[in-house]
Amino acid sequence: MRTNFVLVDFENVQPQDLGLLKDDYFHVKIFLGPNQSKIQVEVAAAMQRLGPRAEYVVLEAAGKNALDFHIAYYIGCLSAEDPAAYFHIISKDTGFDPLIRHLKSRKIFAKRSICIADMPCFATAAVTATPAVVAMAAAPAPVTATPAPAATASTDDRLSIAVSDLQRRGASKPRAKKTLLSTLNALFKQVLTEAELERLFQSLCHRGYVKLDGTKITYNLPAKG
Repeated sequence: MRTNFVLVDFENVQPQDLGLLKDDYFHVKIFLGPNQSKIQVEVAAAMQRLGPRAEYVVLEAAGKNALDFHIAYYIGCLSAEDPAAYFHIISKDTGFDPLIRHLKSRKIFAKRSICIADMPCFATAAVTATPAVVAMAAAPAPVTATPAPAATASTDDRLSIAVSDLQRRGASKPRAKKTLLSTLNALFKQVLTEAELERLFQSLCHRGYVKLDGTKITYNLPAKG
């Protein structure tokens, strides 16, 4: 199985969906600036569950683009050890894109995503709702994402896509409304407005698939057909 290294620019993105990386071929490194002294409990707990496949990399000194250079250094070291690995940079910083183009020119698989749920393996699986597609990230061939669900899809279509995605996540489903909305936003490639996301959330609640208790949510999803 191809190793998938997930390198998180924590100065730029604080992921709430680390639970998606439960499979053994995912290895996670969270890069923190020297002034980042606090990590959310949910993030720390998710990292702990990953065991030896998870690591924090804390910069010793601040500097312009210092964290970016650290991520590039680690990709260089890891790709030398495992040339067949796939490297996922989790960041909104488009400054990584020239590095990724260079890596691809050297036949190194790499992709930048703005959140874990937007990684090619999960974006593809979200559209098809087929669990076997998740393994594409570990397959010998490069992962190629298919287009996101259309922004013009009907409410019922969006609801069906969201339910299929949540069914696929198993125990890794979001447990807070904010996290669920972020996951749905990534699922639909950030094309939905806040109002549309809220309507989708309310539809899930109205159908009884999601129950909100304070800020926490529980699920009662239909059985897979």
